Amino acid sequence: MGSLAIDPTTGAPVGITTSPFELEDYPIDSAHRNLKIAMIGSGFSGIIAGIRIDQRLRNVDLAIYEKNNSVGGTWLENHYPGLACDHNWSHFYAPGGEILQYLKDVASKYKLERFLRFRHKLVKAQWNDKTSQWHLSFELLNEQGEKIGEKEEVADAVIQGMGGLSRWDWPKIPGLENFKGEKIHSADYQGVAEDQAGKRVAVIGSGSSAIQLVPALQPHAQRVTNYGSTWIAEPFVSSKLKELQADGNNHKFSEEMKKQFADDKEAYHTFRHTMEAELNSVHGVTIKGSDFQNGAVAEFTKSMHRKLAKKPEILKTLVPTFPVACRRLTPGPGYLEALVEENVDFVPSGISRVTETGIETVDGDKREFDTIVCATGFDTSYRPRIPIIGRNGTNVQDEWADIPTHYLSVAIGADFPNYWVMNGPNSSLGSGSLLVLFEREADYIVSAIAKMQRENIKEMSIKKGAVEDFMEYIASYFPKTVYSQKCRSWYKKGLELGPVVALWPGSCLHAITALKNPRWEDYDYVSSSKQKNRMGWLGNGWSVPEASGTGDSAFYLNEIDHPAIPQ
Repeated sequence: MGSLAIDPTTGAPVGITTSPFELEDYPIDSAHRNLKIAMIGSGFSGIIAGIRIDQRLRNVDLAIYEKNNSVGGTWLENHYPGLACDHNWSHFYAPGGEILQYLKDVASKYKLERFLRFRHKLVKAQWNDKTSQWHLSFELLNEQGEKIGEKEEVADAVIQGMGGLSRWDWPKIPGLENFKGEKIHSADYQGVAEDQAGKRVAVIGSGSSAIQLVPALQPHAQRVTNYGSTWIAEPFVSSKLKELQADGNNHKFSEEMKKQFADDKEAYHTFRHTMEAELNSVHGVTIKGSDFQNGAVAEFTKSMHRKLAKKPEILKTLVPTFPVACRRLTPGPGYLEALVEENVDFVPSGISRVTETGIETVDGDKREFDTIVCATGFDTSYRPRIPIIGRNGTNVQDEWADIPTHYLSVAIGADFPNYWVMNGPNSSLGSGSLLVLFEREADYIVSAIAKMQRENIKEMSIKKGAVEDFMEYIASYFPKTVYSQKCRSWYKKGLELGPVVALWPGSCLHAITALKNPRWEDYDYVSSSKQKNRMGWLGNGWSVPEASGTGDSAFYLNEIDHPAIPQ
């Protein structure tokens, strides 16, 4: 490359541009270009993104589209008896209703009702090459979820946050459709545990839903029979929990402790920090043959043996042959204690069929039931149920028919400009806090949209090579982990063996570090400016505080990063 030729009279390059460059008349930080942003879904992802977009971006029109009547996502749609999660409030594992209320309170606190569009069900998204916008087709629903109209909107940028735990399916068990009793899916549980009083109830499954349902139903049902097998983990952040509750069961916070947390923010922060640090210290358990893994097998076996002492025969069939964490780790406070109650049976044998009156297993065992509860999970293939059509007619339904390909879980591919994903493929975690990953995904996406607005970018699309490289990284990472072992898991689309499509290829801290500093060079760009000079975004040489005479014209003094003085 030769030296750059400069006109000595003007200082401009010689022969570089074919047309004169003119300064664009706006301050560099004016957010002069209005952008329409569509957020699909109002669960954790939608709420986080909505708050950050409102906080960090100016001159944008944000709409958060939600098919239901309220915010909440998974926590709105799942409400079976015993539903809980690893957050804090009234209990160490807070009940589902409390988590849903928390989401509603946060949405209200940040006044997201300004942006929320309820009862809008997305049925199609299609890219328009001429306008560089997404056309979004919605069905308008009434409060009962019935279609009452249609609507089309356009957006410069779309964020998909529809979630992976809202699309439930009945398990493919022969004869299930012929059962004459009550048939319930845990994701669509409309009643309460007391409704099963005096009834014979089967709970199919051994994931997080099942192990919360069994102890919730046990005090009420005549008999509960659980079909399944899995590791029952020591409760997450168990050292802190055992400080509060020696037996490791779900701890109910006293009014005194809740008041302390409310009044002493530092004490509450310390409590949370201790829990999060312990959550992030167990990544080693996911590595095949590691000391962490071997120790977890020994510890969990010991714990299960102790809690199943009244029915030692269960231990032989309940303890799996697959490694700890091959399936999602489930602490399940109260589950093992429920299994040893007189009115609870545990059946590890596979189900061969469902009859009109009950269940038959592969070893010939036949049992009759009044109610069958299928706690059998969701469609976790990540293949969307609606067409999402990008450039060249490329449909995500086709692209993700087998393995969902993507870049860092947030971008789909070169044919899907300005389309971002939260809680998508490979963005769940084997250990650590999932919500901090959602927060970092939102940070990444908001930064990308800010870059589009700031630098006159109308199309931003991930390079094909970047997607290929990340998918190669995923394929190289998981063989060394327990997830590659034989166990049926939603991490692998419900298969015993196969590519891991749900989990990030690394730890929680690894994921948030990867997203912290975006590699913008992995994207291709199309400018919104008619000028060929890429520096048009510098504007007219002014900033907003100077041009308007308002705002802080010495803001940089509030942004000083004071270094520590070397000792």
